Amino acid sequence: MHRNDIHIRDPFILPYEGQYYLYASNWPHGFKAYSSKDLESWSTPVEIIRFSEDFWAKLDFFAPEVHIYNGSFYLFATLRSDTSYRGIQIFKAASPLGPFTAISDGPVTPSDWSCLDGTLYVSSKGTPYMVFCHEWTQIKNGTVCYAQLSDDLTHFVNEPKTMFSARDYSFVKHITDDTENFVTDGPFLYRCQNGDLLLLWSSFGKEGYLQSVLKSDNGEIDGNWIAQPLLFEKDGGHGMLFHTFDGTLKLALHTPNRPAGAERMALFDITEDNGTLVITSSTQGFKALP
Repeated sequence: MHRNDIHIRDPFILPYEGQYYLYASNWPHGFKAYSSKDLESWSTPVEIIRFSEDFWAKLDFFAPEVHIYNGSFYLFATLRSDTSYRGIQIFKAASPLGPFTAISDGPVTPSDWSCLDGTLYVSSKGTPYMVFCHEWTQIKNGTVCYAQLSDDLTHFVNEPKTMFSARDYSFVKHITDDTENFVTDGPFLYRCQNGDLLLLWSSFGKEGYLQSVLKSDNGEIDGNWIAQPLLFEKDGGHGMLFHTFDGTLKLALHTPNRPAGAERMALFDITEDNGTLVITSSTQGFKALP
C-alpha cells in the first residue's frame, strides 16, 4: 500500500537491516507494524503484539515506539484501563516485528500520574532514561519529565524530574476554553552532529497543532531547554527523526491533527546547521517555515 493510504497518528520509523519499520496502534488488539524499502510503498501490517483477554489495559494504545538497546528491541507504548491513569509500559522482542512481551507488570510510570508518549534516551555515558509527558488532563499545565531506567529497562531507579512545562514557551496556546490547559505531546531526543542535544515535542499554537524543537544548554538531559525555530506549525506534529540508509536525515510527523481518520504521515528532509534543524524538502508539498 502507498504511504498516503495509511491512517496513522504519532508515526515512528525504525530503520533496520535494509527495511524501514513503521509502528502503529492496532486497538483494541495491540500494536502493528508496516515495512518498506523506500518509505513510499508499505507492506500490509503485521501484528507485533496481541494482548490477552485478561491484559490490564483495554483503552488508548497510543504512540508505539521501538528502540534498539543492548541488542534487543524495546516497544514503549501508552495504555490505559477504565480504572487507571494512562501509563507507559515497555515490551521486549528479538526482532523489529516481535513478538513483543511485557518486561514489567504494568506501566513503569507513576501509578497516580496520567502519562503518555514515552521515549528512550541513552546518555553519552550509556545511561538509559525514559522521557515522557505528565499530561495536561491531570495537571492542566502539561510537563515533559525524565527518569532513569534500570539497565534492563524494567523500572525507574529514581523519581521523575520535570524538564519543562508547556507554559514555559510563548508560542504555546491553551487547548480549551479553560485558559489554564496547556498540552505537552510526543517528546523525542536527537543528538546533532556537533554534539548538541535537541528535544522535539508538540503542543498547540496560533495555527493549531505544531512541531517544536528545544536545545539543551549543557548538552544533556538535565540542562535548561532553549526554544529553537518551529519546524511545523500548521496542524501537524508528534514528530521523530531518523536517518535513511543513504544518510539523509528525515522528520516524520502526522498531519492534519483533526478530523479523526484524516491523519497521515508526512516526511521531510532535514539538514543540520550548527545544531539547528532546517526543513529542506517534503514528500507532500509542504514548505519550510520562513
